[in-house]
Amino acid sequence: MPATSATTRADRVPLGILYMVGATLTFSISQALSKWLVAGYPFTEVLLFRGVGSLGICALLILPQTGLAVFRTYRLGAHVSRNAAQAVAQAMLMVALSLMPLAGAIAINFSAPLFAALAAALWLHEPISRARGLALTTGFCGVLLVASPGSGSFNVGAIFAILNAVMFGSVTAAVRGLSATESTETLTTYQMVLLTAFFAAAVPFFTFNVPNRADAAILLANGLCNGIGQYWWTRSLSLAPAAAVGPFYYFSLVWAMILGFFIWGDLPTPLLLLGSAIVVASGLYLLWHESARRAPPIAE
Repeated sequence: MPATSATTRADRVPLGILYMVGATLTFSISQALSKWLVAGYPFTEVLLFRGVGSLGICALLILPQTGLAVFRTYRLGAHVSRNAAQAVAQAMLMVALSLMPLAGAIAINFSAPLFAALAAALWLHEPISRARGLALTTGFCGVLLVASPGSGSFNVGAIFAILNAVMFGSVTAAVRGLSATESTETLTTYQMVLLTAFFAAAVPFFTFNVPNRADAAILLANGLCNGIGQYWWTRSLSLAPAAAVGPFYYFSLVWAMILGFFIWGDLPTPLLLLGSAIVVASGLYLLWHESARRAPPIAE
């Protein structure tokens, strides 16, 4: 029986990779739309519309299968605190996108798994092995290169991008703890509902610009792309092991560079390319190390 299960999972790895690549494309389009929108709308308004669109997509995909039972939980407080942190992380990313090139913000965001490992060590008491320490140190050096501190290309947006990575890394650690008792559907549904509620509560504290029809369509399309990306990303991980599909998540950086060039004329700098390569390599090494450490022994 185990052999059959493993074979079935292996046979679906190509489909899992396809879903992951599709997710990176839709996520990158969503980030590009967000960057475009925050030039004329408050980031809270952009996040609210994105939350509404994502909530609609996830509701259509999840509720027909689960019904209202998806809301059953004994850890409501943990859901609220986790999504409050994620709301702050997304706000930091929106500010970063308004202040720096798309590819730079995405590259720094790739350091989130490194901060997740650090958060897991602090909150979940997971030990920091030599491999984790090496990945954390090397990855942070890559982040510094992308941020380019002390050079003429430094942008305060990099600070917000780093804050987003730190917060998102903490959220990842929180999700790891919640996943012990909560299903993927419950985690996703509470995420979309609570994020939309948080952003709706924040909107009155900022100027609200009533969008015209074209901008309203773009605002909602942003949410649809984000919601589809969330579903495809989750679907990818359900079809194949993280070690098989995880590396393809870094395609987001390729799409970000392409979109940044064609929309804003951004050309990747040598420091951005070098720093991105270091951050990606550190993340891949950490992924490989964690997957190898947790891999079950092969039955003889």
